[in-house]
Amino acid sequence: MNASLPFRVGDRVVYPNHGVGVIEHISRREIGATSQEFYQLRIEASNLRVMVPFATAASVGMRPVIERRALAPILQFLQREETVACAGDWKGRFREHSEKLRSGALEQVAEVLKALVQLHQAKPLSYREKKMLDRAAYLLVSEIASASQLSLEEALALLQRTLAKASLALPPFENDGLRQAG
Repeated sequence: MNASLPFRVGDRVVYPNHGVGVIEHISRREIGATSQEFYQLRIEASNLRVMVPFATAASVGMRPVIERRALAPILQFLQREETVACAGDWKGRFREHSEKLRSGALEQVAEVLKALVQLHQAKPLSYREKKMLDRAAYLLVSEIASASQLSLEEALALLQRTLAKASLALPPFENDGLRQAG
């Protein structure tokens, strides 16, 4: 295999909108007349197996798990009382938030989470926005856990304490993975 690959077997990576996974294997497949190399990931929360072509790994947003010291600005953002600006209508908000979650950037996931928690405290969320809030919480908690070497329960408690500093609280979860953690 190529020695200049950014990821190796055993590396923990974030696959956007799915969360933290582990590279279990690097393989080569013949597709028609061409040969392509793939990362084979196992998403930790769901045991979902994903094959990501080397050629598209960066463009789909696959990246290493954030370093622990890089979590501080994200947690500081979440504990500040400032309101997150987002579209006023449901469709615009949903589109904005979907794009941010697909980006895979933890800062953007935190923005979605904070905006939806703030909205939830002002009025009930639609079913789809509630699911999106659960997804954002799961993505944030799983990466905090991985970066800080915490259990999901400990990472969830850290997130809840952080949000409480901004007078925010996560609503009860519908996401099975977080229900088990919290």
